[in-house]
Amino acid sequence: MSTTEPSTYTPSIPSNPITRTTPTIHIELTPHPLNPSHATHFVRSPSAGATVLFIGTTRDNFNDLPVASLAYTSYTPLAMATLYSIAEHMLQKHSLVKIAIVHKLGECPVGEESIVIAVSAAHRREAWRAGEEALEETKRRVEIWKLERFVGGEGVWRANRDGVMGRRVEEEGEGEGEGGKEG
Repeated sequence: MSTTEPSTYTPSIPSNPITRTTPTIHIELTPHPLNPSHATHFVRSPSAGATVLFIGTTRDNFNDLPVASLAYTSYTPLAMATLYSIAEHMLQKHSLVKIAIVHKLGECPVGEESIVIAVSAAHRREAWRAGEEALEETKRRVEIWKLERFVGGEGVWRANRDGVMGRRVEEEGEGEGEGGKEG
């Protein structure tokens, strides 16, 4: 099995947004372009003195390689449960008023938003901290993977985290003279 895919590969994604919304939490996985103002509007409240908005976009390079696009896929039921758990934890830990986490699934061209996180709190300190922590926890824990397509080359699957290039996974019997399977 290989971690590379031909440039024509398209991951399976839902055709409509998957959402879960309460009065204080909105999470969403969507194949549609993200709208940061929707997330900001959701977290707006007369009880909040601070609103923080993070917008993650597809950049045009990774490790000095030109990126053509990203494609995100997930195990949607588990990803939604994990996102909700993160949102609940952030709400309590940072005394937030509201939180919204929206992640793109499917093709995400260079310059397009792939994740939007909006939080509101009574004070800016809590909002800043919660926004960053929600992003880090989402990248660390949520069952979302990305296919990074490089200009003129094949795509490489990797976890939805910064800094780690996908690697080839040796098939059974390959590389036995060099220490066996890579893991």
